[in-house]
Amino acid sequence: MNPARRTTPAATTATAVVLATAGALLSTAAPVASAATTCNSPVYKRQFFANTALSGAPKRTDCDSAIAENWGAKAPATGLPKDNFGIRWTVTRDFGSGGPFALTAAAQDGIRVYLDGKIKVNLWKNVTTTQKKTLNLTIPSGKHTLRIDYANFTGNANVNFAYTPRTSASVDKVKPLAPTAPTVTYDKTTGKAKLTWAKNNEMDLGGYRVYRRLTGSSYPSTPLATTPATSYTDTTLPVTGAAYDYSVRAYDKAGNESAGSADKSVTTVDRVAPAVPAGLAITDRSEADGLRLGWSAAAEATSYRVYRADSESGTYTAVGSTDQLSYQDASATVGTTYYYRVSSLDAAGNESGRSTTVSGSRWDQTPPPVVTGLTVTPTEYGFALSWDTNPAPDVSQYVVYAGQIIRDEEDPEGDSVCYAHQAEWLMPEVTSYNYPTLPDGVERCFLVDVYDTSWNSPWVQTRSGHVVSATELDMTPTVPTPEDSPVQLSAATGPDGQVVLNWNSVADATGYQVYRWNPETEAYEKLALTTTGTSYSETAAKGTTHFYWVTALFADGSESAPGGDSAVLRP
Repeated sequence: MNPARRTTPAATTATAVVLATAGALLSTAAPVASAATTCNSPVYKRQFFANTALSGAPKRTDCDSAIAENWGAKAPATGLPKDNFGIRWTVTRDFGSGGPFALTAAAQDGIRVYLDGKIKVNLWKNVTTTQKKTLNLTIPSGKHTLRIDYANFTGNANVNFAYTPRTSASVDKVKPLAPTAPTVTYDKTTGKAKLTWAKNNEMDLGGYRVYRRLTGSSYPSTPLATTPATSYTDTTLPVTGAAYDYSVRAYDKAGNESAGSADKSVTTVDRVAPAVPAGLAITDRSEADGLRLGWSAAAEATSYRVYRADSESGTYTAVGSTDQLSYQDASATVGTTYYYRVSSLDAAGNESGRSTTVSGSRWDQTPPPVVTGLTVTPTEYGFALSWDTNPAPDVSQYVVYAGQIIRDEEDPEGDSVCYAHQAEWLMPEVTSYNYPTLPDGVERCFLVDVYDTSWNSPWVQTRSGHVVSATELDMTPTVPTPEDSPVQLSAATGPDGQVVLNWNSVADATGYQVYRWNPETEAYEKLALTTTGTSYSETAAKGTTHFYWVTALFADGSESAPGGDSAVLRP
């Protein structure tokens, strides 16, 4: 608020100048200046009039930051009367998204309030005490002009006016406007991103919320930061080479949040080294080709660097690099032990730490011959496998692979694929294996691979081997197990040919009945009656598959539907 007596008038009148000419006095008045007064919103432009109609040219024009005056019985400014004067305040400002406002007016004598030329408050009369009024109204979004006319007719003069947003959450349901003109700059040296945006025009602005997301994902519900300023520096960006989006939202004092600003994106520098390679091992020691190293893939790695030393604690020198998961060191001297470590590199050139050390020397890389003579015989417990003794003199182990045959449903007579897994590792003197599985008529496939003492394998190195397929016996009981039993039964193989049954406790059951399938009678036959427990075990015949039922017994003599399971016993 600028009191009238302390403001600089927009138009000033020069004082009279008295000149001496030829022994006489000549009085000359300077012309009145009429320069326009400009007041920057939200400051009011104030005009003083020497009448209550606010007509004619104003006697004085200046700027006023607030309407809060009490002149008493005095004139409001030099050159104005103490009675019958008028003052007009005008301001045009941006109300942002608008919303509910309170207009408070108090004056002695008259006051009128206009919004965009339409009168909203009219207390225009000569009074002996201050008259007051508060008006609640909704102001639309955007720019609007307020005009306040005041008149003092006689007596004391005072005037107050204010317009303030109503910020109660129960009243204000208008969201602020989204922040505009967002920009983002990224400093590759520091890895920081600085966001800026234009100041929001909301009068009830609470602040801004900054959101960040990985490009392609959704923004989180929790903001990255909250700030009253129109800029924010993100010091928490991961330096991983990924792209991130930013959006800024404004919120008001009632808790309403705006829509997000336009997205602004940055792509970070990548300073994160990839993972250290794991599982480093010497997989080949060929006298002809050199030492072969292998390791597991490291996350984010695009290539690997191989280091070698003459002793475990010696100096490791890079001997080669590769984008594969193995490396052949052809420069290694036969019979010399070397020590190796491997690091990984990503696309940005970041290098990981080095792996653990392995050592070895060049030696045989020729795999044993492919295993021959594999036979697969379906049995009541699964399959019996046997094969010829491998002629290689340095056989160290056999590996049994077991899997299933996958055929094209539209061309069942066409090519098939064996999807197999390692089922068992066996000593070199063992040339047979009993593979357990539930015999229910599924076609399965088998391969037996062989390793020598240098870890050479025809299957691993050349994918050479003989796959044999066979179809299981179908020992599925002809009496199906119901699906609606309250008993959940599990059967497991215990030591020394035992079968161990366990099941859940059934509400109101007084006992449980155990059954075992008899393929000769094609019926489930009672084995035992358990009155308290929820488990049962028995020593069963080996080399076959046993099927069991368990039912719950109740006090009224009824018996529940059975729950079933099976147990496979190898010979």
